[in-house]
Amino acid sequence: MNKRRTFIKQSSLGVLGISLLPQISIGRNRDLKITILHTNDMHSHIHPFTSGNKKGLGGMAQRAGIINNIRKNEEHVLLLDAGDIFQGTPYFNFYGGELEFKLMSQMRYDAATLGNHDFDNGLEGLEKQLPHANFPFLIANYDFSDTILKDTFQAYKTFNKGGIKIGVFGIGIELKDLVPKHLYGSTIYKEPIKQANHYANLLKKKEKCNLVICLSHLGLKYNNNKVSDMILATQSHDIDLIIGGHTHTFMKEPLSMLNLEGNEVLINQVGWGGINIGKVDFHFSQNGSLKKVFGRSIFVNNRIRRG
Repeated sequence: MNKRRTFIKQSSLGVLGISLLPQISIGRNRDLKITILHTNDMHSHIHPFTSGNKKGLGGMAQRAGIINNIRKNEEHVLLLDAGDIFQGTPYFNFYGGELEFKLMSQMRYDAATLGNHDFDNGLEGLEKQLPHANFPFLIANYDFSDTILKDTFQAYKTFNKGGIKIGVFGIGIELKDLVPKHLYGSTIYKEPIKQANHYANLLKKKEKCNLVICLSHLGLKYNNNKVSDMILATQSHDIDLIIGGHTHTFMKEPLSMLNLEGNEVLINQVGWGGINIGKVDFHFSQNGSLKKVFGRSIFVNNRIRRG
């Protein structure tokens, strides 16, 4: 991503409006577009909100409709989630996360990472629901070696889309003082920046990935020195995009920061409750070099417009 200009375009769209979006022409040089769709902090919101100023917003069926429409129009799509899938509605209290994982599987998520609330039924509760998820959970800085989840998760995964190799890894927030000890047991937390740089370097240099994505549940920023996505970005090597969660930050467009080499890192997060979907389009030339990026937040709206 050296020395490139990033073009960020903003859009706020409902379910009906998404199909009317003009497609970006790849032109005679036949650029290859990679579309990254992402969510975070769904918190078990299966249906649209039913009251308050969010009434009619969100909903997994509505989100699935938008995603299916995008897949019909785009050839190379990855769908990712940055954690906190669990906790927030009676669906989680009753089903323990089974419904969330089954619906995400039907929506064909490619990967997710773990958020702190995904431990709310303990390691046993998480283990019980994992068979309902047909997508991997990626987490590079939690060590489950001394728990029932030993060898359950992988740190990273690579995807090939049209000859473009994409590496994705996950980074989680420190669980101490955030999650009761008995819920995460002997899970060991590893320093996130060191782990992130290790796996980003592995993906970029050894795996020869054209694009490296970090699924982060660290949070966008804090008023202290707590590690956040913004701190990670400025202290990172080889990460191109950080997809964030935890702080429930509604971002209409990705934030651009510079890493330790002065290269650009994009950060994006789309609030909570399934109200928005993040969409970041990376355009590559035929030789695999990145040319430009377009990012926006897609509004998931089930409200009926009158008049």
